[in-house]
Amino acid sequence: MNKSIYVLGEALMDCIAQPDGTLKPLKGGSPYNMARAAALRGATVSFVNPLSTDNFGDDMRAQLASEGVKPLLQASRLPTSLAVVQIKNGQPSYGFYREGIADRDYTVDQILSLLETSEPGVLHTGSLLLIPPEHEKVINVLKGAKKMGWIISIDVNLRPKLAANLPQYVAAVQAAVPFADWLKASDEDLLLLGFAAPAGATLPQRSQGYEIAKHFTAQGISRVALTFGGDGAWLQVDGKFAEQDVPKVTVLDTVGAGDTFWGNCLGDWVLNPQDAASRVQTTLSQAMQAAAINCTRAGCQPPKYSELV
Repeated sequence: MNKSIYVLGEALMDCIAQPDGTLKPLKGGSPYNMARAAALRGATVSFVNPLSTDNFGDDMRAQLASEGVKPLLQASRLPTSLAVVQIKNGQPSYGFYREGIADRDYTVDQILSLLETSEPGVLHTGSLLLIPPEHEKVINVLKGAKKMGWIISIDVNLRPKLAANLPQYVAAVQAAVPFADWLKASDEDLLLLGFAAPAGATLPQRSQGYEIAKHFTAQGISRVALTFGGDGAWLQVDGKFAEQDVPKVTVLDTVGAGDTFWGNCLGDWVLNPQDAASRVQTTLSQAMQAAAINCTRAGCQPPKYSELV
C-alpha cells in the first residue's frame, strides 16, 4: 500500500465568538484539521480541494506548507467558507456559510484524473462534503477511487444544523458509508444514524461498541473507530479491538479533537501497515493522547508525534 493520504473535504475559517462579542478567525474544517494531524504524526498527506486566493486561503496554504501537507488542485477565486463557532462549557456549536465557496469549486472528473495519475493510497473524506447535493459528487469520486484500488476513509461527522433536510442528509451519509474501508463515528453521529441509546442515557455508550462495530464490519468496513466524548473510545482493526478512557487533562476546548484522533489513527496505519491489528491498543492510546493534548489548546492545534512518545 502507498503510504500517502489524500484528503477530500472542506477547508474553512472557524470564527470563534469571544466574550466581548468579537470573532477570532482560526483555520479549520474537519478534513483540513485531520490532514494536519496526520502530517504532524509523520504521514505523507495531500489536501485535494481547492483553497481560495483570498487572504484566508493564503493563510491556509501557508499553514499546510509549514506542517507538511501539500495542496493539489489549483487555487480558486471563490471565497473561503466560514463557520461561526460559539463555545459553551467547552463544547462548540457551529453556524456555517458555504455557498459559492472555494472548497466546493471542483469537478468529479478533476478528482478522478488526479487519483488516476497517483499511486493508490488512502483517500479520506466525510463531514460537510456529505451534505446533499454535494454528496453526489463525493460518492461518484468514491466509486471511481475504489475501482482504482484506493483505500477509503470516512469520518461521518454529521452537522445536523447545517442540513436543510436532516433525513436526506442522514440518507446521504448512509449511502456513502458502504464505500468506506475505514470509518470513524462519534456518539452523536451514531444516534443520528439510528443507533439507540441505552436506558437512562441520551447517547449511545461505549459498552455498545462491539455491536455497533459489527454493524459496520458487516458492510465490509475493516477498521472502525467509535468516540464517546468523555466516556472514551473504541477501536477495531481487522477483527481485533481495544477501548480506553479519556486521558485526564485540563480542557480548554474540544475543537478539532475528533479530527486529531482520526488523523493520528490514519497516520499510524500508513506508517505501520504490516502490523495494524496487533497494534490496535497502541494506535488507540496514542490517538487519544493526541486528542487530549489538542483539547488543552485553543482551536485545533494537533500535537507532533514527538509530543506523544
